[in-house]
Amino acid sequence: MKSPAAGPALAVLFLVNVLNFYDRQALGAVLEPLRHEFQLTDTQLGGLVTMFTVVFALAGLPLGRLADTARRKPLLALGIAAWTGLTALGGVAVSYAMLLVTRLGVGIGEAVCTPVAASWIGDLVTERQRARAMAGFMMAVPVGIMLSSAISGPVAQAHGWRVALMLAAAPGLVLVPAVLCLNPPVRSNSGADGLGPGLRGLMRIPALWWIAVSGALVNFALYSFSTFLPAFLTRVHGLSVAQAGVWTGIGSGASGILGGIAAGVWGDRIIGTRHNGRMLLAAGAALIAALPAFVAIQLPPGRAAAAVPLLMAAYGLLQMYYGLVYSSIQDIVAPGLRGTAMAAYFVVTYLGGASWGPLITGRLSDHFAWEAARASESAVVTEASRAIGLHQAMYAIPAVSVVLAGILWMGARAMRVGVGPEAQG
Repeated sequence: MKSPAAGPALAVLFLVNVLNFYDRQALGAVLEPLRHEFQLTDTQLGGLVTMFTVVFALAGLPLGRLADTARRKPLLALGIAAWTGLTALGGVAVSYAMLLVTRLGVGIGEAVCTPVAASWIGDLVTERQRARAMAGFMMAVPVGIMLSSAISGPVAQAHGWRVALMLAAAPGLVLVPAVLCLNPPVRSNSGADGLGPGLRGLMRIPALWWIAVSGALVNFALYSFSTFLPAFLTRVHGLSVAQAGVWTGIGSGASGILGGIAAGVWGDRIIGTRHNGRMLLAAGAALIAALPAFVAIQLPPGRAAAAVPLLMAAYGLLQMYYGLVYSSIQDIVAPGLRGTAMAAYFVVTYLGGASWGPLITGRLSDHFAWEAARASESAVVTEASRAIGLHQAMYAIPAVSVVLAGILWMGARAMRVGVGPEAQG
């Protein structure tokens, strides 16, 4: 480690990212109660996530640049305070429009987290430790989703979805002071000579374009997965809201943690022999993930005990992406542009993939539900038709995973013919 303060800082940044994804996923665990209370379609439910991610991406570029130029500690603390406060405010929403507005505010606050953390971590650790550090930081994704699903689902069933959202905001009261107590490492300013030159420099890195496209695809798949899996288990396999939340939470947490550990260990091991090895590992994991996902979705209704392990195996393999690919970004980008690079990556990732994944999956679900209703000669879409519609729409996940593998392989080829680690700095 570069800094003796690396351990405590990495621990706090990990916890911040856990809360980041806990609050981001909180709606996924309570979609069914929300749908019934506000009489929403799956397209509207997916739209909540889509609008969130659009705002998140657009806010990320200026906030990412601030991560490279401004004081990181107060910027991160302010972001945490903003997104947790607005998560709690969502718990008092009286309409779909009010809930949407609060989620947009959460998106702006959360746009601070990863650019600041990536810049911070890059100054804390060496290149040979980077995959483990980033995989550890991004292991917060499955942990945050696990806690959000496992806690929010049962809390929503027992006390209502409003209480679940307010509870999701509470850890911010502890994490804001914890961040303010950290001592940030000395910042490297290499390559950060103005916004224009910095962005032009990033655009001249071919592998970064492939990585950005891969981010759009992996987040299309994972956001669709996280948004609709609890509803899929409830509608198709007959689980309660609480059961679906617990199964999703524990399963995604365990598989995501295992995927993160594998990404960190193998990613740091392979970088000693192949500069593009991390990208090749990510491509292989994405390709393998498509098979268990496809088999799980094919299972008939009532087979949750078989479907969940298969879906979680696919989820864990896809989660390997973050530790492997995020560390690859830092391998090819100048130290003083890491925050900007992550923010630019997020613009493509979220505007091109994550923002559309839940919306398109929800729209497909509604389309297939209407088809099922017409096939049964029903004038309305019944709950049985909605189950059929969502079941069919979920096939988008393994299909996207196969395409993702191809894009990551192309990115690895671009790295192979490009420059060495951190040569851009």
